[in-house]
Amino acid sequence: MPVSGDVIVRVAARGEGVSGDGRHVPLAAPGDRLLDDYRILPGPHHQQPPCRHFPACGGCQLQHLDDASYAEFVRDRVTGALAGQGLRAEVRPALVSPPRTRRRATLHAERRGKQVLLGFTETGSHRIVDMAECHVLLPELFALVAPLRGLLAAMLGERRADVHLAATDRGVDVLIAGALGDKLAEVEALTAFAERHGLARLSVDDGYGPETRWEPEPATVTFAGVPVALQPGAFLQATREGEAALVAGVGEAVGAAPTVADLFAGLGTFSLALAERAKVYAGEAAREPILALKAAAARAGRPVFADHRDLYRRPLSTAELDRFAAVVLDPPRAGAREQAAALAASKAPVVAYVSCNPSSFARDVKTMCEGGYCLDWVQPVGQFRWSTHVELVARLSR
Repeated sequence: MPVSGDVIVRVAARGEGVSGDGRHVPLAAPGDRLLDDYRILPGPHHQQPPCRHFPACGGCQLQHLDDASYAEFVRDRVTGALAGQGLRAEVRPALVSPPRTRRRATLHAERRGKQVLLGFTETGSHRIVDMAECHVLLPELFALVAPLRGLLAAMLGERRADVHLAATDRGVDVLIAGALGDKLAEVEALTAFAERHGLARLSVDDGYGPETRWEPEPATVTFAGVPVALQPGAFLQATREGEAALVAGVGEAVGAAPTVADLFAGLGTFSLALAERAKVYAGEAAREPILALKAAAARAGRPVFADHRDLYRRPLSTAELDRFAAVVLDPPRAGAREQAAALAASKAPVVAYVSCNPSSFARDVKTMCEGGYCLDWVQPVGQFRWSTHVELVARLSR
């Protein structure tokens, strides 16, 4: 039967509900009805948002969707991007991380008189929502919000600061980016804070790069059983569950390939897992992560050749790509236009493409399919629960 024009039929990429007649409505879920005065009559997929800060807080945009419709939104982001490039493939049901599993986040701090606001910013604004609860952060990260607010109240000047939090093998890593005092009492206060709260590390960046103030033992994260040194503010997949889904997808795509190129390898999320059964070339432009991967692989005896290489300025050539039985591609949000073009002209039989941007992914895949690849399947992954941010892993083969 045809759908009435006032029924919300899907959720658009930016999070608005879309009615059957094409109207975009904020905070609407599939199955809601749009009344004449633009009020929303909730339907079966419209849930009560769990957090008091929703919808002001920009950390979440879709807490009003139930689990089924949010998972379908994640999947639709991928199918829509593929359709926009004229591509079709098996798109699997989305794997969504549970609440309170986000292991890294950047919060913002600002002084208001004697008080300090600390939290995410409002959607489309620089205004900070002072965080009193959070349903996405790991409990050990959220437990530091109130203590950090007190610490910053004692030393934050008039300028804003960013607070980067990450869960490591040894506890929480905290990086405060902003102008803090450098008096002896303030330095001692930072050290005492880190010790009191059992931090893995506390660093400060006043504009000249991170300076570690507390790190009793090296902060590490473990990939495939191998601990790797973690630099302050370094990239990690947002949740352990999301990382596991992506690693499993890459492993499935690559299969038993004996030689693999891992491009945009970072700290070795995929390299170290693949090196359990293959020889791996790992290319990465950021110096500290690739050196950390090289050292960790050497200690563990994993066959990883770590190469400090800017893959935007100097992508692997077709001749280099032809040496590998499989290629893993995990670029930043902009995608890997030049590397995709080289792959399209190569003989590499299999590509596992990991992406945090369905649009740039679909663009690159179209280039590769025009060069003879077939897009076998795509696995959507929702690590940033209740947000519009979507990851995926896909397999292409010749």
